[in-house]
Amino acid sequence: MAHLRNKLYFQLLDDRKQQSKIDLFNRIIMKLRYAILLLVCTISYAKAQNARFVNQGVIEFEKKINAYALLKDQAKKYPDNIWSTQALEQYQKNNPQFKTLKSELVFKNNQTFFNPIPDDNATNNWLNSFGSAKQSNIILTNLKTETSINQKSIYEETYLVKDSIRKINWKITDEFRTIAGYDCRRANALIMDSIYVVAFYSETIPVSGGPETFSGLPGMILGVALPREHITWFATKVSDVEVTDAQLKVPSKGKPVTKKQLSDILKSALKDWGNYASDILKSADM
Repeated sequence: MAHLRNKLYFQLLDDRKQQSKIDLFNRIIMKLRYAILLLVCTISYAKAQNARFVNQGVIEFEKKINAYALLKDQAKKYPDNIWSTQALEQYQKNNPQFKTLKSELVFKNNQTFFNPIPDDNATNNWLNSFGSAKQSNIILTNLKTETSINQKSIYEETYLVKDSIRKINWKITDEFRTIAGYDCRRANALIMDSIYVVAFYSETIPVSGGPETFSGLPGMILGVALPREHITWFATKVSDVEVTDAQLKVPSKGKPVTKKQLSDILKSALKDWGNYASDILKSADM
């Protein structure tokens, strides 16, 4: 009986030693996890402390138009128009798939100035009849007052549109990509009720602006895509430089109108144009 008690005693003692080893191992693991977490937080904090937020500068953009896709859509939309099919075939034989246009966005605090760079390689072909394949807007935007002055060219006429900036109901996602050296986050939206927009913005540039009429995100928009319209705008370079007030130019040419007045003018002028009118009106509102 005594022998059995001794055996049980030593067995219990061994179990306690084993449990002590397990407890010690678990404590070491917990301390290691805490140390790693502390290191990660320290590195992240150091990066945040050293991050440079850009409040003024110049951004170079490239607008790319998928000409083949755009012209194919028109050929499908108007299948009875033999001329459009022939023009598509001729364009594909003599021109590249993508047309590239360049522009600059000057920004300082709550103001941005979007200025297209003239296309030195412009040719007289069917693609130039599409407003979406051009850059017709020179825009000064005041993000604080949420107003803009847009010098807009539509065919042979120039208008000076003074109105509030476009309100876009953005939905921010968890997708990221790098554009012009900046980490950007993706946001999606619909404009004009049916045009799907994908944008990428950087919080490192804490200015809620972007190319053309795109704005309204918690950082500068460095990339925009309109997949169904076959158009993209992407920044190719961001220059962190001091901007003078003179660089934020106020557009001054054209007939002064509001967005509503311009829409009424175009609708009246295009009332007999049928389906072609909708394409022109859509391009004019971008």
